[in-house]
Amino acid sequence: MADQPVAADTAIPVVIPRRLDPEDAQLALQELQSILKRQEVVDALAQRQHEDEDEDGSNLLEGMLQRQHEDEIRQIINALHPADIAFILESLPVQQRQAVWQLVSQEYDADVLLEVEDWVRESLIESMDHDDLIAATGTMDADEIADLAPDLPPDVIAEVQKGLTDAERAQLVAAMGYPEDTVGAIMDFDMVRVREDVTLEVVLRYLRRLHELPDHTDQIFVVDRADQLRGTLSLSRLLLSEPDTLVNAVMEPDVLSLNPMDPDTDAANAFERYDLVSAPVVDEQGRLIGRVTIDEVVDVLQEDSQEQELSRAGLQEEDIFAPVLAAMRNRAPWLLVNLCTASIASLVASRFEGTVSHIVILAFLMSIVAGIGGNSGNQTMTMIIRAMATGRVTGANIWQLVKRELQVTFLVGACGSLVAATFAWVISDSYAIAAVMMAAMVGNMLIGAALGVLIPLLRDRFGKDPAVGSSVLLTFATDSLGFFLFLGLATVFLL
Repeated sequence: MADQPVAADTAIPVVIPRRLDPEDAQLALQELQSILKRQEVVDALAQRQHEDEDEDGSNLLEGMLQRQHEDEIRQIINALHPADIAFILESLPVQQRQAVWQLVSQEYDADVLLEVEDWVRESLIESMDHDDLIAATGTMDADEIADLAPDLPPDVIAEVQKGLTDAERAQLVAAMGYPEDTVGAIMDFDMVRVREDVTLEVVLRYLRRLHELPDHTDQIFVVDRADQLRGTLSLSRLLLSEPDTLVNAVMEPDVLSLNPMDPDTDAANAFERYDLVSAPVVDEQGRLIGRVTIDEVVDVLQEDSQEQELSRAGLQEEDIFAPVLAAMRNRAPWLLVNLCTASIASLVASRFEGTVSHIVILAFLMSIVAGIGGNSGNQTMTMIIRAMATGRVTGANIWQLVKRELQVTFLVGACGSLVAATFAWVISDSYAIAAVMMAAMVGNMLIGAALGVLIPLLRDRFGKDPAVGSSVLLTFATDSLGFFLFLGLATVFLL
Protein backbone atom coordinates (compact mmCIF):
# COMPACT_ATOMS: atom_id res chain seq x y z
CA MET A 1 0.00 0.00 0.00
CA ALA A 2 0.99 3.64 -0.12
CA ASP A 3 2.43 5.37 2.92
CA GLN A 4 0.34 5.70 6.10
CA PRO A 5 -3.08 7.06 5.08
CA VAL A 6 -3.91 10.58 6.25
CA ALA A 7 -7.40 11.94 6.53
CA ALA A 8 -8.21 14.59 3.93
CA ASP A 9 -9.23 17.19 6.52
CA THR A 10 -5.78 17.05 8.16
CA ALA A 11 -3.88 17.80 4.96
CA ILE A 12 -1.48 20.72 5.18
CA PRO A 13 -1.12 22.84 2.04
CA VAL A 14 2.37 22.71 0.59
CA VAL A 15 3.90 25.82 -0.94
CA ILE A 16 5.83 24.79 -4.04
CA PRO A 17 8.61 27.16 -5.14
CA ARG A 18 8.10 28.67 -8.55
CA ARG A 19 9.49 26.99 -11.65
CA LEU A 20 11.46 29.10 -14.09
CA ASP A 21 11.74 29.06 -17.84
CA PRO A 22 15.32 28.38 -19.01
CA GLU A 23 15.72 32.09 -19.83
CA ASP A 24 14.50 33.09 -16.35
CA ALA A 25 16.89 30.63 -14.74
CA GLN A 26 19.73 32.23 -16.69
CA LEU A 27 18.65 35.68 -15.48
CA ALA A 28 18.53 34.46 -11.87
CA LEU A 29 22.03 33.03 -12.29
CA GLN A 30 23.32 36.31 -13.71
CA GLU A 31 21.75 38.25 -10.84
CA LEU A 32 23.41 35.98 -8.28
CA GLN A 33 26.75 36.26 -10.09
CA SER A 34 26.45 40.04 -9.97
CA ILE A 35 25.85 39.99 -6.20
CA LEU A 36 28.76 37.60 -5.67
CA LYS A 37 30.99 39.84 -7.78
CA ARG A 38 30.06 42.84 -5.66
CA GLN A 39 30.89 40.86 -2.55
CA GLU A 40 34.30 39.97 -4.00
CA VAL A 41 34.98 43.67 -4.62
CA VAL A 42 34.02 44.49 -1.03
CA ASP A 43 36.32 41.73 0.27
CA ALA A 44 39.18 42.99 -1.87
CA LEU A 45 38.77 46.59 -0.64
CA ALA A 46 38.54 45.42 2.96
CA GLN A 47 41.76 43.48 2.50
CA ARG A 48 43.56 46.60 1.25
CA GLN A 49 42.33 48.65 4.19
CA HIS A 50 43.25 46.00 6.72
CA GLU A 51 46.26 47.97 7.92
CA ASP A 52 44.43 51.31 8.13
CA GLU A 53 43.77 53.04 11.45
CA ASP A 54 40.00 52.82 11.00
CA GLU A 55 40.07 49.02 10.88
CA ASP A 56 37.07 48.61 13.21
CA GLY A 57 34.95 50.91 11.07
CA SER A 58 35.91 49.15 7.85
CA ASN A 59 35.14 45.75 9.41
CA LEU A 60 31.73 47.01 10.48
CA LEU A 61 30.97 48.30 6.98
CA GLU A 62 32.21 45.08 5.42
CA GLY A 63 29.98 43.02 7.71
CA MET A 64 26.93 45.13 6.91
CA LEU A 65 27.50 44.82 3.15
CA GLN A 66 28.09 41.09 3.44
CA ARG A 67 24.84 40.57 5.37
CA GLN A 68 23.03 42.68 2.78
CA HIS A 69 24.42 40.55 -0.05
CA GLU A 70 23.54 37.35 1.78
CA ASP A 71 19.96 38.55 2.31
CA GLU A 72 19.66 39.34 -1.40
CA ILE A 73 20.96 35.88 -2.31
CA ARG A 74 18.54 34.21 0.13
CA GLN A 75 15.59 36.07 -1.35
CA ILE A 76 16.55 34.99 -4.87
CA ILE A 77 17.64 31.40 -4.27
CA ASN A 78 14.92 30.34 -1.82
CA ALA A 79 12.15 31.53 -4.14
CA LEU A 80 13.25 29.04 -6.80
CA HIS A 81 12.30 25.45 -7.48
CA PRO A 82 14.91 22.92 -6.27
CA ALA A 83 15.70 21.99 -9.87
CA ASP A 84 16.54 25.63 -10.65
CA ILE A 85 18.62 25.90 -7.47
CA ALA A 86 20.52 22.82 -8.66
CA PHE A 87 21.10 24.42 -12.07
CA ILE A 88 22.51 27.57 -10.46
CA LEU A 89 24.81 25.62 -8.14
CA GLU A 90 26.14 23.61 -11.09
CA SER A 91 26.90 26.85 -12.92
CA LEU A 92 29.02 28.43 -10.17
CA PRO A 93 32.71 27.90 -9.32
CA VAL A 94 33.35 25.78 -6.25
CA GLN A 95 33.93 28.64 -3.80
CA GLN A 96 30.85 30.58 -4.89
CA ARG A 97 28.83 27.36 -5.01
CA GLN A 98 29.65 26.63 -1.39
CA ALA A 99 28.77 30.19 -0.36
CA VAL A 100 25.36 30.04 -2.07
CA TRP A 101 24.69 26.52 -0.77
CA GLN A 102 25.07 27.74 2.82
CA LEU A 103 22.24 30.23 2.16
CA VAL A 104 19.78 27.70 0.73
CA SER A 105 16.92 26.99 3.13
CA GLN A 106 17.24 23.64 4.90
CA GLU A 107 13.78 22.61 3.74
CA TYR A 108 15.16 22.41 0.18
CA ASP A 109 18.38 20.56 1.03
CA ALA A 110 17.04 17.09 0.28
CA ASP A 111 15.40 18.04 -3.04
CA VAL A 112 18.47 19.95 -4.24
CA LEU A 113 20.82 17.10 -3.39
CA LEU A 114 18.64 14.76 -5.45
CA GLU A 115 18.52 17.19 -8.38
CA VAL A 116 22.18 18.15 -8.78
CA GLU A 117 24.69 16.20 -10.84
CA ASP A 118 26.89 13.68 -9.04
CA TRP A 119 30.05 15.79 -9.37
CA VAL A 120 28.33 18.73 -7.63
CA ARG A 121 26.58 16.61 -5.01
CA GLU A 122 29.88 15.31 -3.67
CA SER A 123 31.20 18.81 -2.94
CA LEU A 124 27.90 19.90 -1.36
CA ILE A 125 27.78 16.90 0.96
CA GLU A 126 31.40 17.47 2.00
CA SER A 127 30.50 21.01 3.11
CA MET A 128 27.55 19.85 5.29
CA ASP A 129 27.97 18.82 8.91
CA HIS A 130 26.62 15.60 10.40
CA ASP A 131 23.39 17.10 11.77
CA ASP A 132 22.52 18.86 8.50
CA LEU A 133 22.96 15.62 6.56
CA ILE A 134 20.78 13.73 9.02
CA ALA A 135 18.08 16.40 8.74
CA ALA A 136 18.19 16.37 4.92
CA THR A 137 18.17 12.60 4.44
CA GLY A 138 15.64 12.05 7.19
CA THR A 139 12.88 13.42 4.93
CA MET A 140 13.73 11.18 1.98
CA ASP A 141 12.15 7.93 0.86
CA ALA A 142 14.20 4.72 0.92
CA ASP A 143 14.89 4.78 -2.83
CA GLU A 144 16.07 8.41 -2.63
CA ILE A 145 18.42 7.63 0.27
CA ALA A 146 19.79 4.73 -1.78
CA ASP A 147 20.55 7.16 -4.64
CA LEU A 148 22.65 9.30 -2.28
CA ALA A 149 24.20 6.43 -0.33
CA PRO A 150 27.46 6.25 -2.35
CA ASP A 151 28.18 9.91 -1.46
CA LEU A 152 27.04 9.82 2.19
CA PRO A 153 29.35 9.05 5.12
CA PRO A 154 28.67 5.60 6.63
CA ASP A 155 27.80 7.07 10.03
CA VAL A 156 25.08 9.21 8.42
CA ILE A 157 23.54 6.19 6.69
CA ALA A 158 23.61 4.25 9.95
CA GLU A 159 21.94 7.14 11.80
CA VAL A 160 19.26 7.52 9.13
CA GLN A 161 18.47 3.82 9.24
CA LYS A 162 17.65 4.11 12.94
CA GLY A 163 14.81 6.52 12.13
CA LEU A 164 13.23 4.22 9.53
CA THR A 165 10.51 1.67 10.10
CA ASP A 166 11.33 -2.00 9.60
CA ALA A 167 9.68 -1.95 6.18
CA GLU A 168 11.53 1.20 5.11
CA ARG A 169 14.83 -0.21 6.39
CA ALA A 170 14.27 -3.39 4.37
CA GLN A 171 13.50 -1.30 1.29
CA LEU A 172 16.67 0.75 1.78
CA VAL A 173 18.86 -2.34 2.14
CA ALA A 174 17.24 -3.87 -0.94
CA ALA A 175 17.69 -0.71 -3.03
CA MET A 176 21.34 -0.35 -2.01
CA GLY A 177 21.93 -3.98 -2.99
CA TYR A 178 21.04 -3.54 -6.65
CA PRO A 179 23.91 -2.74 -9.02
CA GLU A 180 24.10 0.65 -10.67
CA ASP A 181 22.41 0.92 -14.07
CA THR A 182 19.76 -1.69 -13.20
CA VAL A 183 16.00 -1.33 -12.80
CA GLY A 184 16.33 -2.05 -9.08
CA ALA A 185 18.57 0.99 -8.65
CA ILE A 186 15.97 3.38 -10.08
CA MET A 187 12.71 1.82 -8.88
CA ASP A 188 10.35 3.58 -6.49
CA PHE A 189 8.69 1.88 -3.52
CA ASP A 190 5.89 4.44 -3.17
CA MET A 191 2.83 3.05 -4.98
CA VAL A 192 -0.82 2.17 -4.51
CA ARG A 193 -1.88 -1.50 -4.33
CA VAL A 194 -5.36 -3.00 -4.04
CA ARG A 195 -6.89 -6.48 -4.03
CA GLU A 196 -8.82 -7.86 -6.98
CA ASP A 197 -11.85 -9.02 -4.96
CA VAL A 198 -12.98 -5.56 -3.80
CA THR A 199 -15.29 -3.10 -5.53
CA LEU A 200 -14.25 0.14 -7.16
CA GLU A 201 -16.20 2.03 -4.51
CA VAL A 202 -13.94 0.54 -1.82
CA VAL A 203 -10.88 1.56 -3.87
CA LEU A 204 -12.19 5.13 -4.22
CA ARG A 205 -12.86 5.38 -0.48
CA TYR A 206 -9.31 4.18 0.20
CA LEU A 207 -7.80 6.73 -2.20
CA ARG A 208 -9.76 9.57 -0.59
CA ARG A 209 -8.16 8.73 2.75
CA LEU A 210 -4.68 9.25 1.38
CA HIS A 211 -2.92 12.57 1.85
CA GLU A 212 -1.87 12.50 -1.80
CA LEU A 213 -1.20 10.01 -4.56
CA PRO A 214 2.40 9.06 -5.32
CA ASP A 215 3.90 11.07 -8.16
CA HIS A 216 3.18 9.83 -11.69
CA THR A 217 0.37 7.54 -10.57
CA ASP A 218 -1.48 6.59 -13.75
CA GLN A 219 -2.47 3.10 -12.62
CA ILE A 220 -3.10 1.11 -9.45
CA PHE A 221 -1.43 -2.26 -9.05
CA VAL A 222 -3.67 -5.22 -8.28
CA VAL A 223 -2.12 -7.90 -6.06
CA ASP A 224 -3.28 -10.97 -4.17
CA ARG A 225 -2.67 -11.70 -0.47
CA ALA A 226 0.88 -12.92 -1.26
CA ASP A 227 1.65 -9.67 -3.11
CA GLN A 228 1.67 -11.50 -6.44
CA LEU A 229 0.96 -9.04 -9.26
CA ARG A 230 -2.40 -9.86 -10.82
CA GLY A 231 -2.87 -6.85 -13.07
CA THR A 232 -3.27 -3.08 -13.19
CA LEU A 233 -6.23 -0.76 -12.83
CA SER A 234 -5.95 2.52 -14.73
CA LEU A 235 -7.28 5.65 -13.06
CA SER A 236 -9.44 6.41 -16.07
CA ARG A 237 -11.12 2.98 -15.86
CA LEU A 238 -11.55 3.47 -12.09
CA LEU A 239 -13.33 6.81 -12.55
CA LEU A 240 -15.50 5.85 -15.52
CA SER A 241 -16.72 2.42 -14.33
CA GLU A 242 -19.67 1.76 -12.05
CA PRO A 243 -18.71 1.91 -8.33
CA ASP A 244 -20.13 -1.54 -7.54
CA THR A 245 -17.94 -3.23 -10.17
CA LEU A 246 -15.27 -5.60 -8.89
CA VAL A 247 -11.64 -4.74 -9.58
CA ASN A 248 -10.96 -8.05 -11.35
CA ALA A 249 -13.71 -7.26 -13.84
CA VAL A 250 -12.09 -4.05 -15.15
CA MET A 251 -8.39 -4.54 -14.42
CA GLU A 252 -5.85 -5.21 -17.17
CA PRO A 253 -4.32 -8.66 -16.54
CA ASP A 254 -1.77 -8.44 -19.37
CA VAL A 255 0.90 -6.29 -17.74
CA LEU A 256 4.39 -5.40 -18.89
CA SER A 257 6.54 -5.91 -15.81
CA LEU A 258 10.25 -5.41 -15.17
CA ASN A 259 12.76 -7.42 -13.18
CA PRO A 260 14.96 -5.49 -10.71
CA MET A 261 18.12 -6.91 -12.35
CA ASP A 262 17.16 -5.79 -15.85
CA PRO A 263 19.38 -3.05 -17.30
CA ASP A 264 17.81 0.38 -16.87
CA THR A 265 18.22 0.93 -20.62
CA ASP A 266 15.79 -1.95 -21.20
CA ALA A 267 13.25 -0.12 -19.04
CA ALA A 268 13.87 3.09 -20.99
CA ASN A 269 13.33 1.25 -24.29
CA ALA A 270 10.08 -0.26 -22.98
CA PHE A 271 8.78 3.14 -21.85
CA GLU A 272 9.65 4.63 -25.23
CA ARG A 273 8.11 1.78 -27.20
CA TYR A 274 4.84 1.53 -25.26
CA ASP A 275 4.43 5.16 -24.12
CA LEU A 276 4.40 4.18 -20.45
CA VAL A 277 4.13 6.49 -17.46
CA SER A 278 4.87 3.81 -14.88
CA ALA A 279 5.63 0.08 -14.87
CA PRO A 280 5.63 -2.52 -12.07
CA VAL A 281 8.80 -4.25 -10.89
CA VAL A 282 8.40 -7.87 -9.78
CA ASP A 283 10.90 -10.34 -8.32
CA GLU A 284 11.58 -13.89 -9.47
CA GLN A 285 8.49 -15.15 -7.60
CA GLY A 286 6.22 -12.61 -9.30
CA ARG A 287 5.79 -10.45 -6.19
CA LEU A 288 5.36 -6.72 -6.67
CA ILE A 289 8.33 -4.97 -5.06
CA GLY A 290 8.32 -1.53 -6.68
CA ARG A 291 7.69 0.49 -9.78
CA VAL A 292 9.61 2.56 -12.32
CA THR A 293 8.25 5.97 -13.31
CA ILE A 294 8.75 8.16 -16.34
CA ASP A 295 10.81 10.77 -14.46
CA GLU A 296 13.46 8.17 -13.62
CA VAL A 297 13.46 6.93 -17.20
CA VAL A 298 14.01 10.46 -18.52
CA ASP A 299 17.00 10.77 -16.18
CA VAL A 300 18.38 7.46 -17.49
CA LEU A 301 18.03 8.58 -21.10
CA GLN A 302 19.67 11.93 -20.37
CA GLU A 303 22.55 10.36 -18.46
CA ASP A 304 23.16 7.77 -21.19
CA SER A 305 23.16 10.49 -23.83
CA GLN A 306 25.65 12.59 -21.87
CA GLU A 307 27.86 9.58 -21.17
CA GLN A 308 27.95 8.67 -24.86
CA GLU A 309 28.91 12.20 -25.86
CA LEU A 310 31.73 12.25 -23.32
CA SER A 311 32.82 8.69 -24.03
CA ARG A 312 33.19 9.35 -27.74
CA ALA A 313 35.90 11.87 -26.80
CA GLY A 314 37.42 9.58 -24.17
CA LEU A 315 36.17 11.67 -21.24
CA GLN A 316 34.39 11.02 -17.98
CA GLU A 317 31.97 13.41 -16.32
CA GLU A 318 33.78 16.18 -14.46
CA ASP A 319 33.05 19.40 -12.63
CA ILE A 320 33.51 22.19 -15.19
CA PHE A 321 35.05 24.22 -12.36
CA ALA A 322 37.22 21.38 -11.06
CA PRO A 323 40.89 22.07 -10.26
CA VAL A 324 43.25 21.98 -13.23
CA LEU A 325 45.07 18.84 -12.04
CA ALA A 326 41.79 16.94 -11.68
CA ALA A 327 40.77 17.96 -15.21
CA MET A 328 44.16 16.86 -16.51
CA ARG A 329 43.74 13.38 -15.03
CA ASN A 330 40.41 13.09 -16.82
CA ARG A 331 41.52 14.34 -20.21
CA ALA A 332 45.16 13.32 -20.51
CA PRO A 333 44.89 9.51 -20.99
CA TRP A 334 43.00 9.51 -24.28
CA LEU A 335 44.86 12.59 -25.51
CA LEU A 336 48.09 10.67 -25.00
CA VAL A 337 46.60 7.72 -26.86
CA ASN A 338 45.58 10.10 -29.63
CA LEU A 339 49.10 11.51 -29.71
CA CYS A 340 50.55 8.03 -30.10
CA THR A 341 48.13 7.12 -32.88
CA ALA A 342 48.81 10.39 -34.69
CA SER A 343 52.54 9.69 -34.42
CA ILE A 344 52.02 6.25 -35.98
CA ALA A 345 50.05 7.85 -38.83
CA SER A 346 52.89 10.33 -39.39
CA LEU A 347 55.38 7.45 -39.33
CA VAL A 348 53.40 5.70 -42.06
CA ALA A 349 53.45 8.87 -44.15
CA SER A 350 57.19 9.30 -43.61
CA ARG A 351 57.83 5.89 -45.20
CA PHE A 352 56.73 7.45 -48.50
CA GLU A 353 59.05 10.44 -48.30
CA GLY A 354 60.50 9.66 -51.72
CA THR A 355 57.09 9.62 -53.36
CA VAL A 356 56.02 12.90 -51.74
CA SER A 357 59.33 14.58 -52.65
CA HIS A 358 58.80 13.67 -56.33
CA ILE A 359 55.12 14.65 -56.38
CA VAL A 360 54.75 17.43 -53.83
CA ILE A 361 51.05 17.93 -54.50
CA LEU A 362 50.38 14.59 -52.75
CA ALA A 363 51.24 16.18 -49.40
CA PHE A 364 48.25 18.52 -49.78
CA LEU A 365 45.82 15.85 -50.97
CA MET A 366 46.50 13.02 -48.54
CA SER A 367 44.84 14.83 -45.61
CA ILE A 368 41.58 14.91 -47.60
CA VAL A 369 41.64 11.12 -47.99
CA ALA A 370 42.28 10.58 -44.26
CA GLY A 371 39.69 13.13 -43.14
CA ILE A 372 36.88 11.85 -45.37
CA GLY A 373 37.53 8.28 -44.25
CA GLY A 374 37.31 9.33 -40.61
CA ASN A 375 34.07 11.25 -41.16
CA SER A 376 32.51 8.32 -42.99
CA GLY A 377 33.48 5.95 -40.19
CA ASN A 378 32.13 8.30 -37.51
CA GLN A 379 28.76 8.45 -39.26
CA THR A 380 28.55 4.65 -39.35
CA MET A 381 29.79 4.29 -35.76
CA THR A 382 27.24 6.77 -34.43
CA MET A 383 24.43 4.81 -36.07
CA ILE A 384 25.73 1.47 -34.75
CA ILE A 385 26.25 2.69 -31.16
CA ARG A 386 22.73 4.12 -31.15
CA ALA A 387 21.32 0.85 -32.51
CA MET A 388 23.24 -1.12 -29.87
CA ALA A 389 21.87 1.13 -27.12
CA THR A 390 18.30 0.41 -28.25
CA GLY A 391 18.93 -3.33 -28.57
CA ARG A 392 18.52 -3.51 -32.35
CA VAL A 393 21.92 -5.11 -33.02
CA THR A 394 22.04 -8.89 -32.54
CA GLY A 395 24.38 -11.68 -33.55
CA ALA A 396 22.03 -12.55 -36.40
CA ASN A 397 22.18 -9.19 -38.15
CA ILE A 398 25.78 -8.07 -37.60
CA TRP A 399 27.08 -9.06 -41.03
CA GLN A 400 23.96 -7.74 -42.68
CA LEU A 401 24.71 -4.38 -41.07
CA VAL A 402 28.33 -4.50 -42.23
CA LYS A 403 27.21 -5.30 -45.77
CA ARG A 404 24.63 -2.52 -45.78
CA GLU A 405 27.07 0.09 -44.46
CA LEU A 406 29.66 -0.90 -47.07
CA GLN A 407 27.08 -0.55 -49.83
CA VAL A 408 25.89 2.85 -48.61
CA THR A 409 29.45 4.06 -48.13
CA PHE A 410 30.54 2.85 -51.57
CA LEU A 411 27.73 4.75 -53.29
CA VAL A 412 28.35 7.91 -51.25
CA GLY A 413 32.11 7.53 -51.74
CA ALA A 414 31.75 7.05 -55.50
CA CYS A 415 29.84 10.31 -55.79
CA GLY A 416 32.13 12.19 -53.44
CA SER A 417 35.28 10.83 -55.04
CA LEU A 418 34.25 12.31 -58.37
CA VAL A 419 34.25 15.74 -56.75
CA ALA A 420 37.59 15.03 -55.04
CA ALA A 421 39.11 13.68 -58.27
CA THR A 422 37.98 16.78 -60.14
CA PHE A 423 39.57 18.98 -57.49
CA ALA A 424 42.81 16.94 -57.65
CA TRP A 425 42.90 17.24 -61.46
CA VAL A 426 42.32 21.02 -61.32
CA ILE A 427 45.21 21.69 -58.94
CA SER A 428 47.61 19.07 -60.38
CA ASP A 429 46.61 18.95 -64.06
CA SER A 430 47.13 15.16 -63.89
CA TYR A 431 44.50 12.54 -64.67
CA ALA A 432 46.66 9.90 -62.98
CA ILE A 433 46.71 11.80 -59.68
CA ALA A 434 42.95 12.32 -59.95
CA ALA A 435 42.42 8.57 -60.49
CA VAL A 436 44.64 7.68 -57.51
CA MET A 437 42.78 10.23 -55.39
CA MET A 438 39.45 8.70 -56.39
CA ALA A 439 40.48 5.11 -55.66
CA ALA A 440 42.15 5.95 -52.33
CA MET A 441 39.17 7.99 -51.15
CA VAL A 442 36.63 5.23 -51.89
CA GLY A 443 38.92 2.62 -50.32
CA ASN A 444 39.47 4.60 -47.11
CA MET A 445 35.78 5.38 -46.77
CA LEU A 446 35.02 1.65 -46.99
CA ILE A 447 37.68 0.97 -44.36
CA GLY A 448 36.14 3.65 -42.12
CA ALA A 449 32.63 2.21 -42.54
CA ALA A 450 33.75 -1.34 -41.75
CA LEU A 451 35.67 -0.23 -38.67
CA GLY A 452 32.76 2.00 -37.62
CA VAL A 453 30.72 -1.19 -37.25
CA LEU A 454 33.40 -3.52 -35.92
CA ILE A 455 35.07 -1.31 -33.27
CA PRO A 456 31.98 -0.76 -31.07
CA LEU A 457 30.87 -4.38 -31.59
CA LEU A 458 34.26 -5.75 -30.52
CA ARG A 459 34.45 -3.44 -27.51
CA ASP A 460 30.99 -4.57 -26.46
CA ARG A 461 31.97 -8.23 -26.98
CA PHE A 462 34.87 -7.81 -24.54
CA GLY A 463 32.71 -6.08 -21.93
CA LYS A 464 33.83 -2.52 -22.66
CA ASP A 465 31.68 0.54 -23.26
CA PRO A 466 31.26 0.68 -27.07
CA ALA A 467 31.41 4.49 -27.09
CA VAL A 468 34.52 5.03 -24.95
CA GLY A 469 37.42 6.15 -27.14
CA SER A 470 35.92 4.58 -30.27
CA SER A 471 36.39 7.75 -32.30
CA VAL A 472 40.07 7.89 -31.27
CA LEU A 473 40.63 4.31 -32.45
CA LEU A 474 38.71 4.97 -35.65
CA THR A 475 40.70 8.12 -36.44
CA PHE A 476 43.95 6.23 -35.89
CA ALA A 477 42.91 3.53 -38.36
CA THR A 478 41.56 5.84 -41.07
CA ASP A 479 44.54 8.21 -40.84
CA SER A 480 47.18 5.47 -40.93
CA LEU A 481 45.48 3.33 -43.55
CA GLY A 482 44.38 6.38 -45.53
CA PHE A 483 47.97 7.64 -45.81
CA PHE A 484 49.20 4.14 -46.61
CA LEU A 485 46.54 3.55 -49.26
CA PHE A 486 46.87 6.93 -50.99
CA LEU A 487 50.67 7.13 -50.96
CA GLY A 488 51.01 3.41 -51.73
CA LEU A 489 48.83 3.73 -54.83
CA ALA A 490 50.74 6.84 -55.83
CA THR A 491 54.06 4.98 -55.45
CA VAL A 492 52.85 2.08 -57.60
CA PHE A 493 51.10 3.99 -60.36
CA LEU A 494 52.69 7.46 -60.50
CA LEU A 495 56.42 6.79 -60.12
